[in-house]
Formats: sequence, C-alpha cells, structure tokens
Amino acid sequence: MEIAILSDIHGNVSALESVLRDIKTNHNPQKIALLGDFIDYGMRSNEAISIIRNIDIPVVCNIWGNHEQAIMEDDYSRFSSERGRVSAKNTKKNLSPESFSYLEAIEGKSGKFEFELDGKKFLAVHGSLTDPYWKSIFPDKGNGTDGAFAGYEAYDYVLSGHSHYAHVFEKFYECNNPEYRNKKKVTFINPGSVGQPRNHNPKAQYAILDTGKGISLISVPYDIKYEQSLFTEDVDTFYRDRLTNGV
Repeated sequence: MEIAILSDIHGNVSALESVLRDIKTNHNPQKIALLGDFIDYGMRSNEAISIIRNIDIPVVCNIWGNHEQAIMEDDYSRFSSERGRVSAKNTKKNLSPESFSYLEAIEGKSGKFEFELDGKKFLAVHGSLTDPYWKSIFPDKGNGTDGAFAGYEAYDYVLSGHSHYAHVFEKFYECNNPEYRNKKKVTFINPGSVGQPRNHNPKAQYAILDTGKGISLISVPYDIKYEQSLFTEDVDTFYRDRLTNGV
C-alpha cells in the first residue's frame, strides 16, 4: 500500500501542482492523506481547495489545520503576530462560498483522524495530541512542549504537519509482546510543507509511505518567483519573501 502525504499547502498553487505532477510521474499511491492548512499566507487559497476537491487519488483522511480552524471559527487569538492575524482575516474575506462549503464538510474538523490501512493503525493529526492545531511533534518533543510521547503507543504510524519541518523517526513503547521483546514500534512522519517550507529547503515537500518498502521524504522545484509575483499589499511581504529560502 502506497500513500501520499501532503500538509501545509498554504494557498501555494504552483507548489501544489508541482507535487501532484511528481506524484503522478514517479509514484502510484492508492491513497492520499491531507493534514490540513490548505489555506492562508499564499494568495490562492480558493484555487488550492479547488485542486484538492478534484484530486483523482482516493482521500483516506482530510483534517483541518490551525488556519482552517481559526478562519472558519473566526478566532485569531492564537496567532503569534499581528501580521498573521491580518493575513488570516484577508484570506477569510476572499474565500469563495464553494471553499467555505468544502472546509465545513471536512470530516476531520477536530484536527485529527484515525484510520486503518494494510493492517496498520494510523493517527493523522495536524499538530500533536496535546494540541491538535497549534503544537507540533518534533523528534525530541512529543506534545510540542516537552519530550513526552504519551498517547501515541496505540498506533503504527503517526502523520503530522504544522511545523513545516519534514521528519521520520521511530519511538519504542513498552508492551506485552515477547515476540518483539515487549516493544511496540511507532513511526512518526511529517511530510514537510508543500507551500511554505521552513527547513531551509525552498522546494515543495511531501512524503510517500509504502507500507511494504519504507518512507520517502520528497522535495520538488516549483516556480517560486511566479507565486511570489501574485502577492498583494493586503498581507505582509514576509510571507512572500520567506519562500525564496524556505525559512
């Protein structure tokens, strides 16, 4: 079973189209997992949603990110900067009725979703179990605030986004399973950000999980300058400029 994993598109259609072309050219996923933040920061949230709505790969999970939650619930209190609040409000002002309807219909409005594939149990969460919208999982931080990884031991795979940093790592939990020396392995995957990477790699990023072969973190080029040319004065130039270096 091959699964494509996408997160944090952020209204960047050039990056999204480049990722989907690469998937179609080089992979053959039976499912796609969408981990939230389709919208905001970038200038083409409506177009990004339209592409996702018409994707021809069966969607196994589809969850809100913190930007969907903030904009759909009209609550901007947790953004860390005024420029973030301004951007989100501008995105909401420009969302089409069709985009609102799509976002409202998403099943994973809690920011997390469980599913099973190929005999494996998955958790998809935009952030972390402690805070599904706003706190990221890192290799040294299971709940976004400290090193605890409690709550993930029931799963085989944990898919998360939000940080815009790609990673793959494993944690081993105590369990009653002598065949595996009383250890349960959980694999954590963050595909990175399609549309606004922050790991000093400006390319559009996603992941492929093959449950029989392993995990690939993939980055593909896209037309950054064109996407930057679409930015208006309605949002801070910070969100345009950061695309150049992936920061």
